[in-house]
Amino acid sequence: MTTTLITGGCGFIGRHVAEELLDAGHDVLLYDAMIEQVHGGTEADASPDLAPILARGARVVQGDMRDAQALRGALQDADAVIHLAAEVGVGQSMYEIARYVGANDLGTAVLLEAIAAHPVRKIVVASSMSVYGEGFYATADGALHDRVRRSPDDLRAGRWEPATADGTRLAPVPTTEDKRVDLASIYALTKYQQEQAVLIFGEAYGIPATALRLFNVFGAGQALSNPYTGVLANFASRIAGGQAPTIFEDGEQKRDFVHVRDVARAFRLALENDAANGHVINIASGNAYSVSQVARLLAQAMGSDLQPEILGKFRAGDIRNCFADIGKARDLLGFQPRHRLEDSLGPFVEWVSGQPSVDNGARMRAQLEERGLVT
Repeated sequence: MTTTLITGGCGFIGRHVAEELLDAGHDVLLYDAMIEQVHGGTEADASPDLAPILARGARVVQGDMRDAQALRGALQDADAVIHLAAEVGVGQSMYEIARYVGANDLGTAVLLEAIAAHPVRKIVVASSMSVYGEGFYATADGALHDRVRRSPDDLRAGRWEPATADGTRLAPVPTTEDKRVDLASIYALTKYQQEQAVLIFGEAYGIPATALRLFNVFGAGQALSNPYTGVLANFASRIAGGQAPTIFEDGEQKRDFVHVRDVARAFRLALENDAANGHVINIASGNAYSVSQVARLLAQAMGSDLQPEILGKFRAGDIRNCFADIGKARDLLGFQPRHRLEDSLGPFVEWVSGQPSVDNGARMRAQLEERGLVT
């Protein structure tokens, strides 16, 4: 029987990955720092979210990713590693730079040194769609553009959609893994370093390694009071408190939302499929949604007539459009999403209704604005 160590295993995605692996017959060891921003100061053995998987035999080691001794101890029982541990949040990464680089990049380096001392049969790392910057765009003649950026002058003027240097209109199209990376935030930089460090290490040490580039993950179990978590959780917190969800720019920016259960299955498939070794793979729904559309769908599902508040402001590090082509995930993993956003809001709302939440969105915006990161 395989024992899989999941770093960040007590978090939103980690708990679902653990459940997926337990269902498949794995033993599961969760390694997590249990930081207050995510877990609210709750100890692992007192967390109601963890109780179901702990009851099924999952074990927890509480420790920081930079604690080499604790990691080496956890690895003694591990045959494989799923590396999810990371500080998450584009906006926060732009001012808590040392925190993000330390946890994400140095933490990954410490993990890899520990694996070098205790080799495992495979490592799968969570990367992010943020490494693409803007997704692929095309002009009317079908020509692809893979290094698109918006100028500060255009953003200050509220010209949100990218265009070519001569003003030619660009249309967003699905993004494949061969698009060149274009790192627009410190968070994106750290995630790219994580994925590449794992792949380089895996090749050098002969340990199969795969990087999954996750798009916008949603589902029951997100930290509703953490303003740097997923956009659906942020919206739900505000709507539950009778406040309109707030959206930067004009709300028409497009994203790809993938259910956490589909993500968990993708990690299991990557662990089991040798065809994925050495690859980076998009994990997404393959569908594009505007952020304002998502806010309206969620409000409707929550029985609210609140309309989103469109701020008309730009946040440093944000991109306009990025949604996935998932052909590679289908071909290499046999991955097919099963939970569409439109069909999954009911269960999400039911879960939200039973959760205490504190809306910290205003505090997050204030922190960004006082540093000049919102214009």
